[in-house]
Amino acid sequence: MNLEAIAANNINLNINLIEVGTDLAKAERIDRFLAGYLPDVSRSRIQTLIDEGYVTVNDALCHNKKNLVKAGDRIQLITPAVEPLDLIAQDIPLDVLYEDEHLIVINKPAGLVVHPAAGHRDGTLVNALLAHCKELSGINGTQRPGIVHRLDKDTSGVMVVAKNDRAHQDLQSQIQAKTARREYLGIVRGVPKGLLGGQSGGESGVIDAAIDRHKSDRKKMAVVTDGRKAVTHWQIKERLGNYTLVKFDLETGRTHQIRVHSAYMGWAIAGDPVYGYPSKEVSQYLAGQALHAWRLTFTHPVSGELIENTAPLPEGFEKLLTALRRRQ
Repeated sequence: MNLEAIAANNINLNINLIEVGTDLAKAERIDRFLAGYLPDVSRSRIQTLIDEGYVTVNDALCHNKKNLVKAGDRIQLITPAVEPLDLIAQDIPLDVLYEDEHLIVINKPAGLVVHPAAGHRDGTLVNALLAHCKELSGINGTQRPGIVHRLDKDTSGVMVVAKNDRAHQDLQSQIQAKTARREYLGIVRGVPKGLLGGQSGGESGVIDAAIDRHKSDRKKMAVVTDGRKAVTHWQIKERLGNYTLVKFDLETGRTHQIRVHSAYMGWAIAGDPVYGYPSKEVSQYLAGQALHAWRLTFTHPVSGELIENTAPLPEGFEKLLTALRRRQ
């Protein structure tokens, strides 16, 4: 079935319009690119959609999953609409850092899932937002109202949520254009070595390593030569024996970027159950990885005011830091 027939039959669909950015360093297979761009759609599902004529590149039908896309290409991917989960508003406490009629900034606790999905039908941040806010942006559909960007379940810290589509589009554009600044604090197991002022062995560095889905484990991401460009800036804040407190700045926003890059460098985020390894000295304070979205800075989509919100470190994170300091 071609796109014209789909439109004529008025099938309930989701249409994804994708502009391939300049951060794609070299041409990439279309099925691989779309799987990285849309992590909630499996690669096999994308390949089926390509075979069935649900994908166009620069307005031309694409039937070959091996076709290459490059920076500047325009992709349209059509997928059947996901059935709504009949979300309910739940009175879950929110730590609100800033709020007005256009947006809300919250400090998400570790352990709270951002939006409903299989295995997490309720008790999520979205359920809490539905009870707190009269309106949320509908750009991401009924399952993820207002969600501009996400944090992993066990990553705490600052998130901005849009109450209307105008705010949502503007905030998303700021993130994509890298004008919004996202700063994280993390405790890594190991001693990073970088550069500062041109001198080796300094206190900062940059990780520029492409990321894509893991070749054999689709639930994980990995550094791969033909992945999507990913850049993380890091700076040591405090050395704690065989652990280190590090500040991370995201230049790009790939799935699990900080966690994947840290593990790739040989100093995984402490307590990370996926990319690191279990540690009793960490697990007694934190249920997951020691990573916190510390500060978020962006331009207000309506007033133009510079908005900066900082989320204090969670109690468990602080206790872990105290324990590591005492060990030295």
